[in-house]
Amino acid sequence: MLTISRELVDLIVAHAREDHPDEACGVIAGRDGVPERYIRMENAERSPTFYRFDSMEQFRVWREMDDRDEEPVVIYHSHTATEAYPSRTDISYASEPYAHYVLYSTELDQFRSFRIVDGVVEEEEVKILDVEG
Repeated sequence: MLTISRELVDLIVAHAREDHPDEACGVIAGRDGVPERYIRMENAERSPTFYRFDSMEQFRVWREMDDRDEEPVVIYHSHTATEAYPSRTDISYASEPYAHYVLYSTELDQFRSFRIVDGVVEEEEVKILDVEG
């Protein structure tokens, strides 16, 4: 199960809507499986049907996470005309076995999370925490 704050969900959804009709993408870094720090990334493809992290940006972000003793807890991207379910390409590029792969469909307003390990996709429950201050 992915447990995530309403604030982080809202940031993902806002990014997806802002970049529409292109797919949006990014990472939420954290420790011990807890998503904490939102990192918006650019879709190097600038495409409505495909996303790819810019390799230099990804190198910098992953190095920064390493330096901060963080891990990629959530890797997210949007789908603009289909349901929020990993495509064959998404599955083939999923290389972080402990990450939650979040997809948001701007077409259907769907927010879903998956584990993808060795090409096997398993949907998981999402628990959104409303933090009151």
